[in-house]
Amino acid sequence: MLINVILSIMKRYFFTTLFLAAITLSTSAKVKLPQLISDNMVLQQEADVCLWGEATPSSTITIKAGWTNRSVETKADANGCWKTTVATPSASFRAYDLSINDGEEVLIHNVLIGEVWFCSGQSNMEMPIAGFGNCPIKDSNNIIADGSNHAAIHMATIEKKSALTPQEYANGKWKVSSPENVPGFSATAYNYALALQRTLQVPIGIINCSWGGSRVEGWLPKEILQTYKDEDLSKAGSKEGIQYMQPMIMYNGMLYACIHYTIKGFAWYQGCSNVDTYKTYADRLATMVKHWRSLWGQGDIPFYYVEIAPFSYGDPAKTKGAMLREQQYKALALIPNSGMISTNDLVQPYEVNQIHPCDKKDVGERLAYQALNKTYGFTSIKADGPMFKEMKVEGNKACITFTNADEGFSPWDGITGFEVAGADKVFKAAKAVVNTGKNRIEVTSDEVSQPVAVRYCFRNFQIGNLKNNRNLPTVPFRTDNWDE
Repeated sequence: MLINVILSIMKRYFFTTLFLAAITLSTSAKVKLPQLISDNMVLQQEADVCLWGEATPSSTITIKAGWTNRSVETKADANGCWKTTVATPSASFRAYDLSINDGEEVLIHNVLIGEVWFCSGQSNMEMPIAGFGNCPIKDSNNIIADGSNHAAIHMATIEKKSALTPQEYANGKWKVSSPENVPGFSATAYNYALALQRTLQVPIGIINCSWGGSRVEGWLPKEILQTYKDEDLSKAGSKEGIQYMQPMIMYNGMLYACIHYTIKGFAWYQGCSNVDTYKTYADRLATMVKHWRSLWGQGDIPFYYVEIAPFSYGDPAKTKGAMLREQQYKALALIPNSGMISTNDLVQPYEVNQIHPCDKKDVGERLAYQALNKTYGFTSIKADGPMFKEMKVEGNKACITFTNADEGFSPWDGITGFEVAGADKVFKAAKAVVNTGKNRIEVTSDEVSQPVAVRYCFRNFQIGNLKNNRNLPTVPFRTDNWDE
């Protein structure tokens, strides 16, 4: 009798153990994926795109994509981590399913194949179509109302997160363009996507990874920041100072979690928070780009960025904002496969103390011209505005020639933004006229008989109007190297 009771207890224990083991296996078998690998994602066309996640340790993961009959198998390591690549076809507007299975299937819906761009920076990249408080976006209601007409534009906005060590995961699910979702989309990035899609006629995916007020140092890792003597890494993660100004926290908490996602290139809008340390900006931006490219491992993929807009920075007549813009221009020579757009003409006089200009449509479109011309081969679409080439003094005239102005300038009359100085280094407002025969700008001032130096919009807030024949603005410049 006792033996029967014992056997009965052992039998129940055995089956209970099996049942619990089955539950545990079932729970652990379901693949864990980052939020970037989710419904509505856009994958880069004609590429070996990276997929990654976690599964049961040492298990086999099978991936089946709706665009091919071939499945891909990979194996999780001893910690359950796995990563593999899947080949994608040419872009189309057809929606696919993607199955990822290590014993329990995870099915991802509405996957599009197109062009994917990583957009980052500070508040002017973060700024949504809905705007900020007292900071509207130009034509926002119309852009929102039109959202359903661009359902093949999808955006994933990475949630802000501060971290002291690189994070493997970040929150940021893909959303489809619609009147409900567009208000939360980055205005610069969405207008970039609209302009790309209009020409390329393919789905566009945008990963928006930005944090208002962040410095370039916030997007760099500890091992690089340790080499900068002016950076105090003890401030990272502390309650000292403003969080968004801290070094490395965006890199660790947001950017690092995105590095496996296959992209076409980067779009960047940042710099305002570095105006007080402008002297180091060009080198540090170039270092950031080089490091980012090494993380993605896709070679020197494109990096297109926005020159910061005019803003008072406490005194519109001072020049630290102009010095930062000069550093951004210098970075062009340091960053292979890069391009920069000017926004000097995209502010209104009343925005002198508004660091978030309302016109993000033209910003996004000018970024798209860079990509369309330099990445996608549409050379009939011009990308660059006039850039200073050379100055020659002829009597009382300073004669300026430019690159990217072969077809001339606009306007011919009423040009604003030029100043000229003599040996005394005192700049005076100047008259600028177009010499159409020599395709140059001639600058004079009744107060300067012997010009030595010329500046164009080289102040914190100074709006110019000189453009080339494609209505792209002249990049602010100076011919001198005098201190501020």
